[in-house]
Amino acid sequence: MPSTAIRNIYYDPATKILSVWFVPSGDRYDYEQVEPETYAAFKAARSKGRFFNEFVRDRYSFHLVAQGPQH
Repeated sequence: MPSTAIRNIYYDPATKILSVWFVPSGDRYDYEQVEPETYAAFKAARSKGRFFNEFVRDRYSFHLVAQGPQH
């Protein structure tokens, strides 16, 4: 999953929580009430950063779960 902005993503369909790890910080944020279709489209997107900015950021409640090792 090469991206200059997104290091990794994980989705839990039971809770509808989308976890996103960012480059270069390594910080992980969880986004709540994300539909499975949004995750599937995110996973398939050619540009993870562009998809995130357009369809995830500012659309879902979120919180910082873990800070990366650089902090």
